[in-house]
Amino acid sequence: MTDAFDYDLFVIGGGSGGVRAARTSSAKGARVALAEESRMGGTCVIRGCVPKKLMVFASEYRQTFADAERYGWSVKVDDFDWPAFRKGLHAELDRLEEIYRGLLSGSDVEVFDQRATLDDAHTVRLADGTTKRAKHILIATGGSPVRPEMQNADLGLVSNDIFLMEELPESVLIVGGGYIACEFACILHGLGVEVTQYYRGAQILRGFDDEARGLIAEAMCERGIDLHVGTNIVEMEPWAEHEEARRPVPANSDAAMGAPVEEREVGSDVLAANPKSDTRYEAGCPMWVKGTNGHEKRFDHVLFATGRSPNTEGLGLEEIGVELGRRGEVIVNEYSQSSVPSVYAIGDVTDRVALTPVAIREGMAFTETVFGDTPTPVDHELIPSAVFTQPEMGTIGLTEEAARDIEPIEVYCASFRPMQQAFAGRSDRALMKLIVGRDSRRVLGCHIVADHAGEMIQMAGIAIKMGATKEDFDRVCAVHPTISEELVTMRTPLRTA
Repeated sequence: MTDAFDYDLFVIGGGSGGVRAARTSSAKGARVALAEESRMGGTCVIRGCVPKKLMVFASEYRQTFADAERYGWSVKVDDFDWPAFRKGLHAELDRLEEIYRGLLSGSDVEVFDQRATLDDAHTVRLADGTTKRAKHILIATGGSPVRPEMQNADLGLVSNDIFLMEELPESVLIVGGGYIACEFACILHGLGVEVTQYYRGAQILRGFDDEARGLIAEAMCERGIDLHVGTNIVEMEPWAEHEEARRPVPANSDAAMGAPVEEREVGSDVLAANPKSDTRYEAGCPMWVKGTNGHEKRFDHVLFATGRSPNTEGLGLEEIGVELGRRGEVIVNEYSQSSVPSVYAIGDVTDRVALTPVAIREGMAFTETVFGDTPTPVDHELIPSAVFTQPEMGTIGLTEEAARDIEPIEVYCASFRPMQQAFAGRSDRALMKLIVGRDSRRVLGCHIVADHAGEMIQMAGIAIKMGATKEDFDRVCAVHPTISEELVTMRTPLRTA
């Protein structure tokens, strides 16, 4: 480091990718600082993956208790205690945040708990007005949920609000059909909430394998989620206002005489105070909603899960020449370098692959490139992922629809009732599907719908990433009795394309 710079690296954003890049760069001998305007750990630890997965666990117990009786257990269960769970959840998030802070401290990374923006290609301005000079700047500010462009959209919740709810609603409308919408539909239903879901498209989970997403949609409906595809919101307003407008005003009432009417005590201070959301105070009260299908109903909450956008607004990036994309994402090359050579970006803010493990790998590749003298491009091919619906979906590689447009394929597929659920009298079905190149024999894609599909796809992903062929799978002896044994016992293609 020269005297011209305070640091070799200044990281803006304390999520998983930014923290990993800061720590690994410090380990290479760089002097590193990191600024985070909110809580350390970012979306994944504080507002995303971790609290969501804990809610998934909580939501699965209701079905587990019901199954237990079919297995001979006598089980007495009270209603779900949301305040108790919420208290434990936030205690766990506090613990994890302290771990992140400890990791940074132990790596000699200087931390600034405030917002940071850019003055120029090497200068960071902190919220308190001080400036810091750095040879390299890394943008790792992640993304945020977006609301649809409609009147009263800020009366709905977004995913950042879910973990702050003071009470569990009796009913909720979820708007959206992506993995976040579907996961929260299953979670809240499992916790005992009456769930309705609107999605404007023809089928949920667009971009995933058609057969797999179709099976998940069927399972969600069978469990009691009121799913409406091809549907969106036409109107939405607080229930009290809707009822007030419909109610005749008596001639001798205060309202008719022009006298002030006492305002109702409705809303949520906790939701309105959330620094990571622009949700209005009134969002804590029930809503009246009218859908494009003519469906009108009162819901305790409306949750918008209609996409996410990169956090670049107000950072000063365009002002210093950093190229941004149509959605506000930082445009980077294969080494995560922006159009300004000293400024790099990783994670959701680049809108490449919005997954925490990907951001972490991008952070490590950045360190090797900039401080390890080993230019390391980021590998975004064949990334396994999971959707934590009930049942789960695990996927890697090409869908059947995408693969058949590239080369001739064989499709190996098995759908069946797993032993555990069948014995309990449930109609749940599992799906095991392999997409195989007819000529290359390589497994191009694997799609699993079943309990613990996320665990299974991690293991299958190793083989597929290594270039395994269908015959490699066939040579593996099955583990019996398991759901995953189907992956190595399917011998005849169900169809070709």
